[in-house]
Amino acid sequence: MSLSVLDPAPNEATARSPKPLTEGRQSVGILIALWGFVVLPFAALLIAVPVAWGWGLTWLDVVLGLAFYVVGGLGIGTGFHRYLTHGSFKANRGLRIALTIAGSTAIEGNPTQWVADHRRHHAFSDREGDPHSPWRFGESFGGLVKGLFYAHVGWLFFRELANRERFAPDLMADKDIRRVDKLFPVIVILSATLPSIIAGLVTWSWQGALSAFFWAGLVRIGLLHHVTWSINSICHVYGERPFETREGDRASNFWPLAILSFGESWHNLHHADPTCARHGVDKGQIDINARLIWIFEKLGWATDVRWPKTDRIDAKRVAAGTMNG
Repeated sequence: MSLSVLDPAPNEATARSPKPLTEGRQSVGILIALWGFVVLPFAALLIAVPVAWGWGLTWLDVVLGLAFYVVGGLGIGTGFHRYLTHGSFKANRGLRIALTIAGSTAIEGNPTQWVADHRRHHAFSDREGDPHSPWRFGESFGGLVKGLFYAHVGWLFFRELANRERFAPDLMADKDIRRVDKLFPVIVILSATLPSIIAGLVTWSWQGALSAFFWAGLVRIGLLHHVTWSINSICHVYGERPFETREGDRASNFWPLAILSFGESWHNLHHADPTCARHGVDKGQIDINARLIWIFEKLGWATDVRWPKTDRIDAKRVAAGTMNG
């Protein structure tokens, strides 16, 4: 596959930076927090279905869970990913802060580290240096199974943190983003507990509060985590590849995740054209993040949006019959 990138991502030069690739391993405190905020929500997901038949799930839980899921999911996709990482549009100060806080409620790491890790992923996608490629252990069945697990969640526990000075100097220089970074632990606590507090006040009962903590707290967090992580794992192994990406880059489109990821699973076009504000560019490809950006643009909160251009998109298409993963 030949290299065909007409306009490199803002972080393209980071691959050639003289600064170190990483800052070292995570602290013990971060690892303990990871175990708590990865394992507990995952356990909640596993028991959610049988529990739903006999206890707890109410319409209030559904409404709260959906509301917090949408805020966190759009915060990650529109805020952390398309705006902070790739500069797909410019935002006024209020929108910039709001998107950064919204993305933080997903509990996937503070904004600057999240962006640094993701820019590193793009700079070395599916090659040496990619923090979470599912192909790192080879293409055998066993290697791919191990790689999928590593790309999905394992890398979080064994990673060396991407160097923020190398991959995210713009965010480190932004006072507003630095403040959100510092407040990240507070946002984590509020994201996990606010549904319970709201439900407790609405129902005026401990049962209502505990039910909301389980469904709109733990289950919601776990579901959003695994949807996001599936972009790292599934969307680099299985799906369609209608657009040409850099050599070795196996980013794919996986349509079953389009709704839950708000359009992030149209991953092949994203890697072919990283700064594009819309990832689902073909007919029938629902991209809720792109629609949200469109709304922000109409309101005057977002400007200089990098919408897809027909000639640019057509130049990246591969021949029919070579698009499947």
